[in-house]
Amino acid sequence: MDGPWAPADRRLDQAELLPLPTGVTGPEDVVVDPAGRVVSGAEDGRLWWWPVDAPPGTRPRLLAETGGRPLGVEVDPRDGSLVVCDAYRGLLRVTGDGAVHELGGAGARPHLADNATVARDGTVYFTDSSDRFPLSHWRRDLLEHRPNGRVLAYHPGSGRTDVVCSGLYFPNGVALTPDESALMLVETATHRLVRVTLPDGEVTVLADLPAYPDNLAPVGDGTYWIALPSPRVPIVEWLLPHPRLRQLVAVLPAAVQPRPLRYGLVALVDGDGRVLRTLHGPRGTHHMITGVRQHGDRLWLGTLTGSGVARVPLA
Repeated sequence: MDGPWAPADRRLDQAELLPLPTGVTGPEDVVVDPAGRVVSGAEDGRLWWWPVDAPPGTRPRLLAETGGRPLGVEVDPRDGSLVVCDAYRGLLRVTGDGAVHELGGAGARPHLADNATVARDGTVYFTDSSDRFPLSHWRRDLLEHRPNGRVLAYHPGSGRTDVVCSGLYFPNGVALTPDESALMLVETATHRLVRVTLPDGEVTVLADLPAYPDNLAPVGDGTYWIALPSPRVPIVEWLLPHPRLRQLVAVLPAAVQPRPLRYGLVALVDGDGRVLRTLHGPRGTHHMITGVRQHGDRLWLGTLTGSGVARVPLA
């Protein structure tokens, strides 16, 4: 955590919270739709929304229920509907009235749909983080440390889903470049930022990050915000060259397995992987940040484990 990663800007510890209903947790991703609604999917399988100008403490309204576990949420630029990556149901479309429709059926089937980006023609590129483990066992995949992930492309015209590339280490956040010639992608397990060219799927490593990345969102000017739920955990890094030890740790109860550090962190990078800005929350007031989205002069934050979405000014 030095150079551009030094914790000089600690505004994440002063983030404003917009809570979920009592007892509901895990608004993993966050997006602002054309109607000015801030939408997030929670652990209870439902999509909730807040007005974009809602004061802190505002409770959300129900938009839809997927019946699974919604993770990444994106806006389809053609009609403003939402494309949702559901960890158990796959790729979904949610219309403004809350109706939920499954996408795909022909071609490849996702095992753990995680994050998506939608092209101008409606093609949905999305990450299938693991072909071995469900979301409930994501730690097992990271400890196994094998290339179980891939990127898929859903084509709305044919209803077919194709494999763009495979052999990735828990691919997570993904975003199209402005000219749609490539994807910016992060691998959680290897803490790497990579570029995937289209349509050939060639992977180029751009940066090695000092934290584990999750979702990634474009600003629209060729820069991208990355949510980083935890700085690297030393014991996990030490275990990587020792597969037998990793096997033992993987079968331990979750309570004694290595845990993410309680620290808030997001980073802004350009198309070459250069770090332009980092925001920190060393006290962990809003931690395990898995979603990040810029809307105007404010940044919205999701979390895998917290009780609401957060908002910070960028000025």
